[in-house]
Amino acid sequence: MRGKDRSLKGKRTARGFTLIEAIIVTVIVAILAAIAIPLFASYREKAQIAVAITAIRVIEQTVTSHFIGKGDYPDSLADVGLGTMKDPWGAPYRYFKIFGKGTKATGGARKDRFMVPINTDFDLYSVGPDGVSAAPLTAKSSQDDIIRANDGGYVGTAAGY
Repeated sequence: MRGKDRSLKGKRTARGFTLIEAIIVTVIVAILAAIAIPLFASYREKAQIAVAITAIRVIEQTVTSHFIGKGDYPDSLADVGLGTMKDPWGAPYRYFKIFGKGTKATGGARKDRFMVPINTDFDLYSVGPDGVSAAPLTAKSSQDDIIRANDGGYVGTAAGY
């Protein structure tokens, strides 16, 4: 027994990390977080845009089915049971009837950079992440909107149109 006591006395036992090791690990974790967080935010934004595009396509099909069945576009999304549907950012989808019985030219249609309406039947869009929009797509507040244009030939961001 006496020999064992002497052998332990001269040896150092590891008890944990040194301060330098802990700082190095913290720096490495911080660097990885600095790389991963922006990538995750970008991925999340792209996913929200994809969800909005899909929802606009579904709403478009519902509105078109209403037109085929009744011969007129609905006055609002509530007329087809979608009045409470929200976009990925929590705002309601916007709908504006351009063509059909009882339609009056009120100037509410979305317009391109030449101030020409982007649809001839109905406008359907999400106001996007910032929650604000304007009729011309060139307005800064409209650039992040997810729009339906060319009578359904394009669905995507206003900036990409």
